[in-house]
Amino acid sequence: MSEDLNIPAKALAKREKYEMLLPQISALIEGESDALANIGNIMAALKYGMDWLWVGIYFVKQHINNDELVLGPFQGPVACTRIQTGKGVCGYAWQNHCVVIVDDVDKFPGHIACSSLSKSEIVLPGYKNNTIAFVLDVDSEQLFSFDETDKEYLLKIVGWIEKLI
Repeated sequence: MSEDLNIPAKALAKREKYEMLLPQISALIEGESDALANIGNIMAALKYGMDWLWVGIYFVKQHINNDELVLGPFQGPVACTRIQTGKGVCGYAWQNHCVVIVDDVDKFPGHIACSSLSKSEIVLPGYKNNTIAFVLDVDSEQLFSFDETDKEYLLKIVGWIEKLI
């Protein structure tokens, strides 16, 4: 498969963008066995295919006596490297085992401002052996960017990543 995405320049509805993008991501990772390479390409395809500020993954890793979220492959401005459980939107989603959609990050208690450009966010946990192994984090420069449509399609991506790790 070509490593180019084919998303028309004309404005598409969000659902149409996902419907065009997901098969291309699937084809991009098909046949590649390296999880890190695949996850890196998934992050790039999501960022550029959906035109978001930041897309990345944080993995749950042991650090001294506690688990932390540790930055993995991402696309966008530099990011926070480590996040503790319950801290920020990612830590909240991890601690509470839930998808979190934040319309305005400035109104989220304890939001971690890795980039002042971020205005809204969605975080989705991913599992391995019935335990959260990572969170997928997406930020937008616009308020109210994420909704149930994003949740629906990004959960499909999370499922693909769960099979990769």
